[in-house]
Amino acid sequence: MPTWFAYTLIVLLTITSILLTMLILLHRGKGGGLSSMFGGGVSSSLAGSSVAEKNLDRYTVLVGIVWFACIIGLGLWLKLAVPA
Repeated sequence: MPTWFAYTLIVLLTITSILLTMLILLHRGKGGGLSSMFGGGVSSSLAGSSVAEKNLDRYTVLVGIVWFACIIGLGLWLKLAVPA
Protein backbone atom coordinates (compact mmCIF):
# COMPACT_ATOMS: atom_id res chain seq x y z
CA MET A 1 0.00 0.00 0.00
CA PRO A 2 1.21 3.52 -0.67
CA THR A 3 2.49 5.71 2.11
CA TRP A 4 0.07 8.53 1.27
CA PHE A 5 -2.70 6.25 2.53
CA ALA A 6 -1.09 6.07 5.97
CA TYR A 7 -0.50 9.83 6.08
CA THR A 8 -4.12 10.47 5.12
CA LEU A 9 -5.32 8.15 7.87
CA ILE A 10 -3.03 9.80 10.43
CA VAL A 11 -4.29 13.28 9.55
CA LEU A 12 -7.91 12.07 9.62
CA LEU A 13 -7.28 10.32 12.94
CA THR A 14 -5.84 13.50 14.45
CA ILE A 15 -8.75 15.63 13.25
CA THR A 16 -11.37 13.15 14.45
CA SER A 17 -9.63 12.75 17.82
CA ILE A 18 -9.77 16.49 18.46
CA LEU A 19 -13.33 16.73 17.17
CA LEU A 20 -14.47 13.74 19.23
CA THR A 21 -12.98 15.25 22.38
CA MET A 22 -14.77 18.53 21.74
CA LEU A 23 -18.09 16.82 20.99
CA ILE A 24 -17.91 14.71 24.15
CA LEU A 25 -17.16 17.79 26.25
CA LEU A 26 -20.20 19.54 24.76
CA HIS A 27 -22.59 16.89 26.11
CA ARG A 28 -24.71 17.75 29.10
CA GLY A 29 -24.01 15.73 32.22
CA LYS A 30 -26.69 13.18 33.09
CA GLY A 31 -25.89 13.11 36.81
CA GLY A 32 -24.68 10.30 39.02
CA GLY A 33 -21.06 10.64 37.93
CA LEU A 34 -18.10 12.73 38.93
CA SER A 35 -19.75 15.92 37.68
CA SER A 36 -22.61 15.57 40.16
CA MET A 37 -20.21 14.78 42.96
CA PHE A 38 -18.55 18.19 42.54
CA GLY A 39 -21.80 20.13 42.20
CA GLY A 40 -22.35 19.85 38.47
CA GLY A 41 -25.68 18.08 38.84
CA VAL A 42 -27.33 20.66 41.08
CA SER A 43 -29.66 22.16 38.51
CA SER A 44 -31.80 20.09 36.21
CA SER A 45 -33.21 21.74 33.12
CA LEU A 46 -36.10 20.61 30.94
CA ALA A 47 -37.05 16.95 30.97
CA GLY A 48 -36.17 15.03 27.82
CA SER A 49 -33.62 15.70 25.14
CA SER A 50 -33.75 18.67 22.84
CA VAL A 51 -33.17 18.49 19.11
CA ALA A 52 -29.72 19.96 19.58
CA GLU A 53 -28.80 17.23 22.07
CA LYS A 54 -30.03 14.51 19.71
CA ASN A 55 -28.04 15.99 16.83
CA LEU A 56 -24.98 16.23 19.08
CA ASP A 57 -25.41 12.54 19.88
CA ARG A 58 -25.61 11.68 16.18
CA TYR A 59 -22.51 13.71 15.33
CA THR A 60 -20.59 12.14 18.21
CA VAL A 61 -21.48 8.62 17.05
CA LEU A 62 -20.60 9.45 13.43
CA VAL A 63 -17.22 10.94 14.36
CA GLY A 64 -16.59 7.96 16.67
CA ILE A 65 -17.23 5.53 13.80
CA VAL A 66 -14.84 7.43 11.53
CA TRP A 67 -12.24 7.48 14.34
CA PHE A 68 -12.62 3.73 14.86
CA ALA A 69 -12.33 3.08 11.10
CA CYS A 70 -9.09 5.09 11.02
CA ILE A 71 -7.66 3.00 13.87
CA ILE A 72 -8.58 -0.24 12.09
CA GLY A 73 -7.23 1.07 8.76
CA LEU A 74 -3.90 2.07 10.29
CA GLY A 75 -3.59 -1.29 12.02
CA LEU A 76 -4.22 -3.17 8.78
CA TRP A 77 -1.85 -0.90 6.88
CA LEU A 78 0.91 -1.51 9.43
CA LYS A 79 0.29 -5.26 9.31
CA LEU A 80 0.64 -5.29 5.52
CA ALA A 81 3.44 -2.71 5.25
CA VAL A 82 5.82 -4.12 7.86
CA PRO A 83 7.01 -7.62 7.04
CA ALA A 84 6.91 -10.10 9.90
